[in-house]
Amino acid sequence: MEYLVHLSILFAIYAMLVVSLNLVVGYTGLLSVTHAAFYGIGAYTTAILLTQFKLGFFVSIILGMIITAVISLLIGLVLSKFKGDYYALGTLGFNTIIFAILLNWQSVTRGPLGIPGIARPEIKIFNFQFLISNNFAFLILTFAFLILIYYLSYFIINSSFGRVLKAIREDEKAIEVFGYNVLYFKLMIFIVAAVMASIAGSLFASYITFIDPTSFTIHESIFILAIIILGGLANLRGAVLGALFLILLPEILRFVGFPPDIAAQMRQVVYGVILILLMLYRPQGLIGEYKL
Repeated sequence: MEYLVHLSILFAIYAMLVVSLNLVVGYTGLLSVTHAAFYGIGAYTTAILLTQFKLGFFVSIILGMIITAVISLLIGLVLSKFKGDYYALGTLGFNTIIFAILLNWQSVTRGPLGIPGIARPEIKIFNFQFLISNNFAFLILTFAFLILIYYLSYFIINSSFGRVLKAIREDEKAIEVFGYNVLYFKLMIFIVAAVMASIAGSLFASYITFIDPTSFTIHESIFILAIIILGGLANLRGAVLGALFLILLPEILRFVGFPPDIAAQMRQVVYGVILILLMLYRPQGLIGEYKL
């Protein structure tokens, strides 16, 4: 049972990441490979505030969101100078920069040693204090945040703001002709997605109770992007389905009866073959509405 709860928490965290990134990649058409950086900023902000300053978990989430919003605004302003493939390379470069900071700013982040002893969330109601140390209680908290992010994203894409984002994806020049400030819309959705990723990072840090820079590399950003492409671009349900598929598939393969001496390699081979077949026969993703 604990194993299933653990997988469910990981699924919920990754679902938040892919739903938020889908707003940028799927609905706006901006190929971003820097989402793990914002994920890491949220995680490290929460870790530092909980371990060094003894602030509450929910206070640390809010401060992480604010810090992430400021950093994503600055990054977004720089990225606005790039188009197409250069935009993607720019986001990749920023992910590298953030990773290098997390790895080398040892006085703050402890570098490759990571930050241990991160506290679990506490909920205070009047004079009563509830520590969410039980994994099942943490699962409920994580799913509450996932539902909040999902429906906020749903509201955004079905609003007039969301319709402008889709128009930017289809033809940025045309939407500029109608007087829309494309830079404003791109920046706003980039910041919103980054803030959502920081929430996932805060939950991840508090759940695992230990973080180090290796969880927030370019490979992680590429993995998050792969989940969206597999699940389906410009489809929130597809993003969630993709997260469920790619989180559960490696675990399911653990129970396949491969010979013990080559089990790990065979799982990787089968995993790769399944992904290739899905991309061959479902290039738009499982339930996607848009292709890069």
